Amino acid sequence: MFCRLLKGRSFPGKVLITRRSDPLDNSTVRSPDNHGSLRDSETRPSQQADGSFEVRAVLISSDELQSRSNPDATSSASQTKSSTSNSEHTSNEVQKPSIGSRATDSARLMKFTKELSATTVILEKLRELAWNGVPSYLRPNIWRLLLGYAPPNSDRREGVLRRKRLDYLDCVAQYYDIPDIERTDEEINMLRQIAVDCPRTVPDVSFFHQAQVQKSLERILYIWAIRHPASGYVQGINDLATPFLVVFLSEHAEGSIDNWMMSDLPSEKITDIEADCYWCLSKLLDGMQDHYTFAQPGIQRLVFKLKELVRRIDEPVSTHMEEQGLEFLQFAFRWFNCLLIREIPFHLVTRLWDTYLAEGDALPDFLVYIAASFLLTWSDKLLKLDFQEMVMFLQHLPTHNWSHSELEIVLSRAYMWHAMFNSSPSHLAS
Repeated sequence: MFCRLLKGRSFPGKVLITRRSDPLDNSTVRSPDNHGSLRDSETRPSQQADGSFEVRAVLISSDELQSRSNPDATSSASQTKSSTSNSEHTSNEVQKPSIGSRATDSARLMKFTKELSATTVILEKLRELAWNGVPSYLRPNIWRLLLGYAPPNSDRREGVLRRKRLDYLDCVAQYYDIPDIERTDEEINMLRQIAVDCPRTVPDVSFFHQAQVQKSLERILYIWAIRHPASGYVQGINDLATPFLVVFLSEHAEGSIDNWMMSDLPSEKITDIEADCYWCLSKLLDGMQDHYTFAQPGIQRLVFKLKELVRRIDEPVSTHMEEQGLEFLQFAFRWFNCLLIREIPFHLVTRLWDTYLAEGDALPDFLVYIAASFLLTWSDKLLKLDFQEMVMFLQHLPTHNWSHSELEIVLSRAYMWHAMFNSSPSHLAS
């Protein structure tokens, strides 16, 4: 039923899938940090009682998405279009998704509130809601639940979090707050590498330049590495800690992230934030351990699957990249290693991670579809580039002007392709 509804429209960059939504309440609900609002156009098809999907296909051209990333490149094309007749413009106009904030939808807020107020949270329902984005002020509690750090039972939740935070304090005393003479040479070198990487983490966001922020990151990463000797510290894990740090700090800070000062917080609050970051990072990486062990075989596997998926979805792009000698490892390894954090503006990262965490154990597989959707955003552009130009382009993608609407389109296509291909794995067999 799903594929039949999409017949004739399943082209890369052309289809946005949305759930049928109820009328929205236009009242405004704002959160302190203003990060990761939800969109009017939800990206998952809704499944009806008979098991079929309701799909609304909205044509979104690749050219349009590229023009949002690089408005100057299409200024002449825009002037040409303006000369067409009104009737032709109406018939051919690209229908854009609504970009209002789903966080202002009182019906959805009520659903979140209802799930969170239950004695025992039903995680499957919470995942379904969170996949399309979480209101900022609810995000800390929801992320703890989705990752299994906080228990679904509300009676146990406070006690479990208190115990876990004390456990983290014990780890700091046992592993971090000790002289170098008590560390092995390998541990000393690892701590030095972490200390070098922390100042390089998210360099374009001033919040991460603060000494207290870098010290907190250093503690979190070092303790994680010591307690996970199979992998130890691997560059890229420092990026993965940053969304957790921002989200859990948002419970104690107001206004823009540019104005946050972590050193203004009491030490016990900082320790609680670090503990939550540490345990949630551990939960996330537990599901992808072989991404960071020797030779990182998990990431190598995802890169291979991405290459096969792109070949099935957009053979011209796949063939062009192969003819130019461009290997997917040359750009996609970083994408999977850092979960795209370095490829999009940081203010979009927490919204992307709502979907990541809602996927749960299925995240590694779904990452392939997100990466394919992300890459094929620029399919037309890639066909015009030679090897050197493609390398430079893919290392410096024009996403700095992206808003939530561009990210939602990427997630929409990823969901569509996942629904089409994941149930037929033989389609992706070599």
